[in-house]
Amino acid sequence: MVKNTEVKLSAIAGDLKKSPSGALVIGVAQGTDGPVLLANPLTAKAAEALAESLVLLGITGAADQAHRLPGLPEAGAEVLVLAGVGKVSASQPLTEEALRRAAGSAVRQLAGVTTVSLALPTSTLGEVAAVAEGAAMGAYSYTEHRSTKEGLKDPVKNVVIVTDLAADKGLKPVLERAALIGKAVNATRTLVNQPPSHLYPESFAEAAKELSKGLPVKVTVWDEKRLEKEGFGGILGVGKGSTRQPRLVKVEYSPAKAAAKVALVGKGITFDTGGISIKPALGMGDMKSDMAGAAVVLNTVLAIAGLGLPVKTTAWLCIAENMPSGAAQRPADVLTIFGGKTVEVLNTDAEGRLVMADGIVAAGQEFPDTIIDVATLTGAQLIALGDRTAGVMGSDSVTGPLKAAADRAGELVWPMPLPEELRPSLDSQVADIANIGERHGGMMTAAVFLREFVGKGKDGEQIPWAHIDIAGPSFNNGSPYGYNHKQGTGCTVRTLVAYVEDIAAKSA
Repeated sequence: MVKNTEVKLSAIAGDLKKSPSGALVIGVAQGTDGPVLLANPLTAKAAEALAESLVLLGITGAADQAHRLPGLPEAGAEVLVLAGVGKVSASQPLTEEALRRAAGSAVRQLAGVTTVSLALPTSTLGEVAAVAEGAAMGAYSYTEHRSTKEGLKDPVKNVVIVTDLAADKGLKPVLERAALIGKAVNATRTLVNQPPSHLYPESFAEAAKELSKGLPVKVTVWDEKRLEKEGFGGILGVGKGSTRQPRLVKVEYSPAKAAAKVALVGKGITFDTGGISIKPALGMGDMKSDMAGAAVVLNTVLAIAGLGLPVKTTAWLCIAENMPSGAAQRPADVLTIFGGKTVEVLNTDAEGRLVMADGIVAAGQEFPDTIIDVATLTGAQLIALGDRTAGVMGSDSVTGPLKAAADRAGELVWPMPLPEELRPSLDSQVADIANIGERHGGMMTAAVFLREFVGKGKDGEQIPWAHIDIAGPSFNNGSPYGYNHKQGTGCTVRTLVAYVEDIAAKSA
């Protein structure tokens, strides 16, 4: 269910004929005065002739443009592909993310070609890493439920990066990390793309075990009986309307002499009808993606374990299916969250925060240095930040480094405030807190609710915490772009890995 064909990444320098491929990709930028052919391994004569023909060929250098031409004898490839990297100028230089997107876009569009050579400009190992990551994420497809592959093209299997740094001693770990990141992102996408007929709480828990095989992690699963015995009222309350019982999954990576402890909590609603407060039918099918947060934190921990980072990292997957039935929770019900706090359920479609409350409390009882939760939590996130930018809220000591990690990883994240005036709107007449409050600024109101469940550390102070709302960027309903395909994107995995890498680097 969660297996993908992994792309093989390698690098060469010099004579392209010694490493033949189906396609050679070189870059074209949108310059201030027209398209600009970027540095490439072609002969000066061939490059000059090609540069003079760009406008005539209709090539602009725009991002996601991939123009195919007959291959040149010197290129060692059947096809020459001119890939756009977007706008480049003296004030707007070529970035690693632009390279990552160009590589991913080209590899994505070259599905059906077995081997692709990427000759995008790379003068640093960071730029090589970006090209490799983009390629690994571009080489993805989801065809598990097709009865035939007729008309479908297999993703690229081999990517050769053409770079002068091919002999650099630091290149091997760069390519290995890129392959691991690509694997984690693509596994997240596959989980999100699974239909709810196949991915439900029990099968999600089994998938977590399957993906963890061969890695130094411990997987613990709470079934409905243990959840009830230990008082996980949020997960049980959301899941009791379904015939498919909820689960809590803990995936723990505990290296020796860990420099820090990070807890990641993910929302895992395998399908969200809204419950009794049922959603409109239009677009409800997209609610198979409401478990993206749990998929993200799972694969983040597995990537961190694969990298061997000296940071204890634990994922808490809060998994349930939100269905309407005679057994479902009702508006006005009161739930007791793990740890004892009570919540009045005023809207059963505000269910994600209920399961997350259980997970955040459980995570806090282990006294981590940081708690980060990831969830497709609110439609208000799309209103505030659109389809591609995640919102991050919480302690400044966490949100700042998360934003910096996202910037380096090439992901769009924007810090949002937690206004104190929103908290009174969550007051309940019958319980400790209500699950909905002020409609305006709903993304922030949801985060204010979650903050109520962040426990105190051993020092008596609230544990540093951040909430990431990925409702928009986790699922692409539009056309493919860059390294992103339709449907699941796997967003935030790279940011969280980079965040933990930063912690490890500071402790070295």
